[in-house]
Amino acid sequence: MIMETMKPPLFLLFILFSFTYASEQIFPAHIGSIFGGAGSTGGGRSREPKYNIEFHSQDSPFIPDDDQESVIIPDKNGQKFICYLPKVEKEKSGMPVIQHNVSSMIFETEKRIKQKTPDELLEALKGPCFLKQEGWWSYEFCYQKKLRQLHLEDDKIVQEFILGEYDPEATAAFNQNLSDISTLKDPRSKDASQRYHAHQYTNGTMCDLTNRPRETEVRFVCSEPRTMISSITEISTCKYALTVQCPTLCKHPLFQEEIPVWHTIDCNMLPKKHVDAEVRQENQNMEIVMVTDSENNDSELEQ
Repeated sequence: MIMETMKPPLFLLFILFSFTYASEQIFPAHIGSIFGGAGSTGGGRSREPKYNIEFHSQDSPFIPDDDQESVIIPDKNGQKFICYLPKVEKEKSGMPVIQHNVSSMIFETEKRIKQKTPDELLEALKGPCFLKQEGWWSYEFCYQKKLRQLHLEDDKIVQEFILGEYDPEATAAFNQNLSDISTLKDPRSKDASQRYHAHQYTNGTMCDLTNRPRETEVRFVCSEPRTMISSITEISTCKYALTVQCPTLCKHPLFQEEIPVWHTIDCNMLPKKHVDAEVRQENQNMEIVMVTDSENNDSELEQ
C-alpha cells in the first residue's frame, strides 16, 4: 500500500485559533477539542481526521521533528506562535488512514466470529409496534409483521394503507448475494459510512398509479439510545424505505462505525528576541520604501 503524508489546510489552523481563543483558555497547555462535530444519533461521526490544538509554555516548549512543517500564526492580541503541523498519513486512494475499531478490522479481514447474527439481535424488536407521526400521516411498524400508513383522529383510524407485510422469501433473495452478515450503505444517507441490515415488506395495498402492491425496504441501523423509526421515504412511486434505529444491532461489530483519529497541532509562543527581530526587519523595510519614495519624488521635481 502506497502511503504519503498530508497536512491540515492553513485555513483550518486559523479556524482552530479563532475557536480556541474565543474560549480565552490558553495556558497552561490547553487542549481544545475543535472539530468534534455536532452530536447526531447513529452516524454523525465523520471519518475525516480531527484536530486538537495544544499551546506550550516557554518553560516547556514542544520539540518538533527536524522535517516537521511549521507556520507562524498571531492570536487576536498580536502575540505570535509557531505551530507545527502533524503528519497525517493517507492511502493512495486519498482517504486518511484512521484507527479502526473492532468492527472495521473484522469487516476488512473477513474474519468469522461466533456471535449472534443481525437477525438474531433484531429478535428483541418482536412484540411492541413502533409509531411515528409525520404531519397528516402516522406510520406503524410491527417487526416481521406489517407496516401501515395511518391517518388518526381522536386516536381512531380514519384512513389506512398497508405499505407492506414481512416477506421472508424476498428478504432471503435480497440478501443471497451478500455475505453471511449482510451490510449495506445507504446512498441517500448524510453519512455514507452508516451500514444497515435490510428486510423486505411486500404485498401492501394496491397502488392506483402503478397497479402494483405497495412495498417497503426496512433498514435497521445501529443507533443509541432507543429503538425508534427515524425516517420514511418514498424512493419511487409506492415504493418506500423505512429506517429503524436499533441499539441491539450495535452489539454486532460490523455495524459499529469507524473511530476517527485525533491529531494534535502543537504551538509554541515565539520568544521575544524573534519578535523583536521581525519588528526590526519590518522597520528596515519601511525605511527602504520611504527612501525610495522620496527619491522618486525628487526625481519628478527635477524633471
